[in-house]
Amino acid sequence: MANIQSAVIITAAGSGKRFGESGGGIPKQFTPLNGEPLLAHTIRSFSGCKSITEIVVVVPHGQLEYTQSEVVDKYGFEKVSKLVPGGEERQNSVENGFRSLIDKPDIVLVHDGVRPFVRQETIDRVIAAAMESGAAICAAPATDTVKQSSSERYIENTLPRENIWLAQTPQGFKYEILDEAFRCAGEDGYIGTDESILVERTGVKVKLVQGSRYNIKITTKDDIILGELLLKEGII
Repeated sequence: MANIQSAVIITAAGSGKRFGESGGGIPKQFTPLNGEPLLAHTIRSFSGCKSITEIVVVVPHGQLEYTQSEVVDKYGFEKVSKLVPGGEERQNSVENGFRSLIDKPDIVLVHDGVRPFVRQETIDRVIAAAMESGAAICAAPATDTVKQSSSERYIENTLPRENIWLAQTPQGFKYEILDEAFRCAGEDGYIGTDESILVERTGVKVKLVQGSRYNIKITTKDDIILGELLLKEGII
């Protein structure tokens, strides 16, 4: 891992509507978690990783100065090279971050800014798998029975859960592979739900790396309560 140069794009440009911020409250990514902004916890997970040489953070247009002063400067995140404004869709935001990288690393990771509990061993495993296969994502195997429904919410099928994985982040790709995926998506006018689906469209197989059930995405206010409990109990 010592010779692998990796960068991470941390996406924190969402509006947080599911979190209840439409009324003008503090954006979810800056909500306090154990006394620090949620985004600071996420950045710290990568800042302490030796294989990460550059961090680009994508934030809403109106939050660039706030993020610089209240997150990057305040907590001394020296690996953060740039803060970049987000785009209309997540895909646009990630590509903005990708195009702003100062160096051309071996591996580019993409991580949700509101997944603060990713472990460094998970980051390292994704990097190693991406170096070997070209593309890899962190994911958790399904533990519940999975039902496929109709639009009227009647069960249409029961899926074999041993083949079902729930995608998480980080997702990691060789620089050239992600570059090609963005190019193809742009030419086709295609918008995907994550970066792996853009890569899949180019014919590259994406490796699954088992993550942790604690690598949760803070989506609702209840998730903040869960996050505080995980920290309080020393689980994270």
